[in-house]
Amino acid sequence: MKTKLNRLKNIFLIIVGSAIFGIGLDLFMIPYDMNAGGLSGLSMILVHLLGFGTVGTVTMIVNIPLFALGGWRIGKEFFAKSLLGMIASSVFIDVFSFLPTPAIDPLLSSLYGGVTCGLGLGTVFLTGATTGGSDIIVRFMKRKWPHMPIGTINTCFDLVVVTLTGITFGDMSKALYSGLTVFVMGKVIDAVVYHFDYSRVALIITKKHEQVAKVICEDLDRGATFLHGEGAYGRQSTEVVLTVVKRQQIADLKRMVVDIDPDAFVIVQEAHQVLGEGFSSYSKDAL
Repeated sequence: MKTKLNRLKNIFLIIVGSAIFGIGLDLFMIPYDMNAGGLSGLSMILVHLLGFGTVGTVTMIVNIPLFALGGWRIGKEFFAKSLLGMIASSVFIDVFSFLPTPAIDPLLSSLYGGVTCGLGLGTVFLTGATTGGSDIIVRFMKRKWPHMPIGTINTCFDLVVVTLTGITFGDMSKALYSGLTVFVMGKVIDAVVYHFDYSRVALIITKKHEQVAKVICEDLDRGATFLHGEGAYGRQSTEVVLTVVKRQQIADLKRMVVDIDPDAFVIVQEAHQVLGEGFSSYSKDAL
């Protein structure tokens, strides 16, 4: 039952993310001869050079060989989810092409386009899927260099498409605006994909470490670890309580610690992608 609900949730997110991406392209990018990189950007260039076709249709056609390669290399589940993402995003690009173009400055168009397209792609990426094409290539690169954020990899790849935009349309200002879009889009993708996976690490130095550890385990339902330390000045042995909690639990944690020991020394910092019981599980395809 849980697996079925997760699948339905992923389908919903893929469709919504693809729709947002299509709206971003049709409202802020395509009318101003700017693009957000990737195969949709290449398709826009091809439509301009050929003089016929639509961006969504050409995107779907160009996707086929890369998509087949991606599905074979990464797996059936990735193939199925990304197939949905590719079809949905291509269809939405054409469906939303009827939307009236807002009369705004190109700079604002590039900024809002980057935010909107980044929000859409980030939502799709959250499910472990892509919209096909260059996103599949980015996933391959992510597996080769797992330490690099996916939005950063996407940005580097898309800069090539941005350069081609300036050359094709004979206007380097379009390339510069598109470059700004790609940069903003990469940051938004990283924010969407990784923002929901932040926890907090707390280091608590207190003489009442046993009581603090007990409330962490019983009241917050989180684990605690004792680190053996020694004060540099007085050379006194001390115990440091290490714990990882969800972001929304940090206020309760600080209140509980202060209630037990008002003199406790508490250090709180962000933790990204915590793996283990109660948090995330490792996956070789994780972003």
